[in-house]
Amino acid sequence: MAKNKQKKFSADQFGNDDVKVGDTSNSQFYFGKENYKWMLIGLGLIAAGFLVMLGPDANTVNGKYDPNQWNDGIFSVVRIRIAPLLVVAGFAVEAYAILKRNK
Repeated sequence: MAKNKQKKFSADQFGNDDVKVGDTSNSQFYFGKENYKWMLIGLGLIAAGFLVMLGPDANTVNGKYDPNQWNDGIFSVVRIRIAPLLVVAGFAVEAYAILKRNK
C-alpha cells in the first residue's frame, strides 16, 4: 500500500507548536545513491565518447601541421561511428538515471 505523502492540516491546528509545516525530517530526496551512480556512469560514457572523437585534424601528419598533406584518419570508424554512439548511450543512461524511481 502506498503511504499518503501529503500532509493534511486543518484550521484548528493553526497556532499549535506540535505541528510544523516546514518539518523536513521526514522528507526524502528524489534521487538516491543508485540514481547518482547511474548519472556518473552516463557522464563517463559521454566524456569517453568526446575523448574518442579527439585526434589530429585533416592536415596533421605525424603530429605536425602540413597544409600539403591529407590525413584520412579523420574518417576512421572509431571517430565517425563509435564515439557518437558512446555519447548517445551516455545521454540515454542519463535519462534512465533521472527517470528511475527510488524504492
